[in-house]
Amino acid sequence: MSKTFIIGLPRTGTTSISVALLEMGLLVAHTAFTKKAFEMADVVSDAPCFSDYMHLDTLFPGAKFIYLSRDVDKWVPSITMLLQKMAPHLEPKTGKFNPILKRSFHSLFPATLPLTHNALAECYLNHERAVFTYFKDRNDFLAIDVSEPNSLLKLKQFLGKTVEGDTDFPKLNVGRQVANWKEYKHPNKINSNLAGVEHRKYFDY
Repeated sequence: MSKTFIIGLPRTGTTSISVALLEMGLLVAHTAFTKKAFEMADVVSDAPCFSDYMHLDTLFPGAKFIYLSRDVDKWVPSITMLLQKMAPHLEPKTGKFNPILKRSFHSLFPATLPLTHNALAECYLNHERAVFTYFKDRNDFLAIDVSEPNSLLKLKQFLGKTVEGDTDFPKLNVGRQVANWKEYKHPNKINSNLAGVEHRKYFDY
């Protein structure tokens, strides 16, 4: 199976789609920061996919890309809450987060936080416009809203998976919950920092 990259922004349903893909039998990394993690996973979601999709398109010929949309007025309060929690760890010099994650976030969100509602909405819309322009008229691209009826069915059809069973996504990581992926136990989960022959080296681009 070719690689699949989830390129929607955080708080658009990346955990829900990642869990659904695990249940389809796929190896999934929710964030990936090493070459080995990308090599082992069938699917990678969240950072750095939402910022690096053009590079990944070149590195992985034949890959599929899935954009997750969400009503902007619902997304803004959710991402505001997330960024407030993440802000100290996103600091370029002192933040404890992986440098790839920090770069991915700062490529879309200004370094000075918090941001206004309008500023965050503009971040979302800029990203969406860029994605839709890049993937215009391509059949290896799908855009879905995980909250809409039959969105899971559309995903299964796009990936050529059996369409029996659920047609809607599980509702995960709602409200103020931001760590559901870590708590979700599944043998198909891929470690974001998986080491390989080049240790924890990332791609050179």
